[in-house]
Order: sequence, then C-alpha cells, then structure tokens
Amino acid sequence: MKVGYRRVSTIDQNLDRQDMSGVDRVFEDKASGKNTDRVALQEMIVFVRTGDEVLVHSIDRLARDLRDLQSIISSLNEKGVSVEFISERLVFSGAENDAFAKLQLQMMGAFAEFERAIIRKRQAEGIAKAKERGVYTNRKRKSTINVNRVKGLRDEGLNNTEIAAHMSISRMSVYRSLNS
Repeated sequence: MKVGYRRVSTIDQNLDRQDMSGVDRVFEDKASGKNTDRVALQEMIVFVRTGDEVLVHSIDRLARDLRDLQSIISSLNEKGVSVEFISERLVFSGAENDAFAKLQLQMMGAFAEFERAIIRKRQAEGIAKAKERGVYTNRKRKSTINVNRVKGLRDEGLNNTEIAAHMSISRMSVYRSLNS
C-alpha cells in the first residue's frame, strides 16, 4: 500500500503544493515539525504495515530535527516500511543499505534543522526590535466587547450568529461572552 504524509506548519497554510496523487491513503498534519507530537504522523506510523511505502513531499515535511528524522525513518524501516522523499528523490528501506542515501539524509536533515534555528533567531531579533519601538508588549489584549450587550441581545432572542453580525464580532467572542 502506498501511504502519503503531508505537513504544513500552521492551519492557515495550504497542503496543495505537496501532491500525493497515486497513494491509497494520505495522512495530513497542520502542525510544526519541531517534534514528533503530531496526530497524523503518529497515526500513520501505527497504520503502516510490512511492505507499505510512505511518500513524503520533502525531508523537512517529515521532521525539522535530525534526530527525529532518523528516528521516524528507522522506526518505519524496522516495520518493513520504505520511505520515499519525492523532492530529493531518496528512498530508505530496511532492506537496502545505501551509504550515499544515508549521507544525503543526514545532510538534508541537518539543513532543515539549521533553517529552523535561523527562523527562531530572526523571530527573536524581530521581537526585540519591536519591543525597543514599543510595538510588541507580549501581553494579551483586553476585551473591548460589551458582555452585557451580548447577553441582552441573547435575551431578545437573537442566535449567536446574529449577535456576532449585529456587533461586528466573531461567533467565538459571542460564545466566550455568554460563558463568562
């Protein structure tokens, strides 16, 4: 069985560029690759059986940490499952012992880990600069929603969607106001 695994870092991102045509089942995560605590990843690891093939668009979609990458591939290979990275054109299976492929995996994994470290550093620098300008305060914004008005509209018979539209707020804000 061919199994696909796709991942993006946030729920706002789109998985479409990671084409998985021709697979029997696809597992998708919208979560950071910084660790292996991802629901679909863990489900995929449990799901696959001996002889299955896991396809991943690129190495950094499977893991952003070299140790995690090696651990995931090793655990899949121990189950008799091969892992193929489409972009890098690399295949790893327990049956094969390709030293060059392992070297490439370690180098690409190290680059993915390095890239993540650079992103974190840039983010920290940006936050520090924003704090210097007084733009970034790292605190939760206080709600400016009139909770009594929300409850009053509810008492008038409006549903949550109508209240949200009437007050130009999200439905989630209506729910929070009603539960406070």
